[in-house]
Amino acid sequence: MYVCICVCVYIYIYIYIYIYIYLYPCPRIDQAHKLSIVCSMVYLQELLVAGSDTSTSAIEWAMAELLRNPQCMKKAQAELASEINQDLIQESDLPRLKFLHACLKESMRLHPPGPLLLPHRAVNSCKVMGYTIPKNSQVLVNAYAIGRDPKSWKDPLDYKPERFLTSNMDFRGSNIEFIPFGAGRRACPGQPMATKHVPLVLASLLHFFEWSLPTGHDPKDIDMTDKFHTSLQKKQPLLLIPKIKN
Repeated sequence: MYVCICVCVYIYIYIYIYIYIYLYPCPRIDQAHKLSIVCSMVYLQELLVAGSDTSTSAIEWAMAELLRNPQCMKKAQAELASEINQDLIQESDLPRLKFLHACLKESMRLHPPGPLLLPHRAVNSCKVMGYTIPKNSQVLVNAYAIGRDPKSWKDPLDYKPERFLTSNMDFRGSNIEFIPFGAGRRACPGQPMATKHVPLVLASLLHFFEWSLPTGHDPKDIDMTDKFHTSLQKKQPLLLIPKIKN
């Protein structure tokens, strides 16, 4: 419900501003005021695009990893079957889905939606690990490499959701080894929304459908090559066949 309300509000404001400026222009609005309204509309569009692009990418990577690891898929679906007693999965059900969250965290560790996070700027000159960072330098944090660092993770290239079941590590920025949304004041502003609707969508896909690849394809052969766009995406889109559960 929270997700639907947020999306509806964004769309409503976007349409209202468009009508306000272009369909029913007011002669009393000066050019500077109109420009500020246009900027607001562009900002809203960026919020919608950034939120939807990274979220769909995270869901696609999670589905790909679960298909390549059928034991994890079965365990996640068994958890859903035991915890969900109604026809519709609700946000209030999410805290009980421990293994589903572990699967999603492990997928985001290996495939962070924003591999270099948001650009930062050095306010003052400083030294980090012996390197001098000049003032006003643009700083990019390689979250992709951090999530695969063998100094922080055992078997870093393996998909093992169980590692998060025995750990209090989360993605809110308090654990520097795992920062798919960044950390501190410059963390991703869409984190509160993403942490609600991404697990909700993934849970719905797993709970109501059985998934398979086109005939003759082995899940182990899924191409996991990535490409960098506005988010970290699969180079070859994931093609699956859904079957409604009885």
